[in-house]
Amino acid sequence: MSPDTRIYVAGHRGLVGSALVRALGRKGCGNLILRTHAELDLTDRRAVAQFFKDERPEVVFLAAARVGGILANDTFPADFIRDNLEIQTNVIHQAWASGAKRLVFFGSSCIYPRDCPQPIKEETLLTGPLEPTNSAYAIAKIAGIEMCRAYNRQHGAQFLAVMPTNLYGPGDNYDLETSHVLPALVRKIHEAQTRGEKEVVIWGSGKPRREFLHADDLADACVMLAALDDAAYAAQIGAWRYPLLNIGSGADQTVTELARTIAEALGFRGELRYDAAKPDGTPQKLLDISRISALGWRPRIGLPEGIARTYRELLDAGTLP
Repeated sequence: MSPDTRIYVAGHRGLVGSALVRALGRKGCGNLILRTHAELDLTDRRAVAQFFKDERPEVVFLAAARVGGILANDTFPADFIRDNLEIQTNVIHQAWASGAKRLVFFGSSCIYPRDCPQPIKEETLLTGPLEPTNSAYAIAKIAGIEMCRAYNRQHGAQFLAVMPTNLYGPGDNYDLETSHVLPALVRKIHEAQTRGEKEVVIWGSGKPRREFLHADDLADACVMLAALDDAAYAAQIGAWRYPLLNIGSGADQTVTELARTIAEALGFRGELRYDAAKPDGTPQKLLDISRISALGWRPRIGLPEGIARTYRELLDAGTLP
């Protein structure tokens, strides 16, 4: 990618999209095409077709999606599968139709079977049942991977799907009804600290293991992938049956260990209490990142540092109550 390459970042205001804009800026890519939801509804097929016809981006980062935590996924499965299928179908098809050279599609580690060998290799896709609480979202993302594969096979497209682990950072969602576990715990512990409370209630048993990656590390990895030379990029697409690549930190911890790390970063000294009536979700999700590591990429931001940095940014921005 050169400074003049026309790059469309779909979902540029979200956690992943905003990190991509920052990463592209650091690389000197100044010809970015950005649209808010109010300016372009990606579920509107005709509007998306007109946008691609007018703008003709050369590289597309498809980071726009309907996302949420375990409660939101379990409560609104129809919304999650409908919106994500519409967004990715419209963008992937029009990227090909308008002649985009490369597209990076963002999925999620929830595409993998609920109970599969750890760390999770890309080849375990479709080898077992999904986690029921977010299967609608997972199936939509699997459809996006298959769509990238189909367009590559039939039309010679160069579309790559990346599967990030659990992400956090600036632009995350801190609504307790719809957020993922890390931002939910940050908000709960922050509010307990602010109110002088002596305990925080954690969903489930605290035993599930989760892996986390700062969104800026993900963005750096994806910009690196999109800028690979033709041979190296084609090798990632053709590494196995699906054009799929894991991106994670390579380490995980229990939800209890995560809560303690957050509590330390925020200076909270109270107790952690568990609500066993709430679901745990998948027991463990640790991605095998050997393929992305072989390209020379490593995450830069450790979890304690990333949480502390994110919390400072939230306080500076006045985002948390």
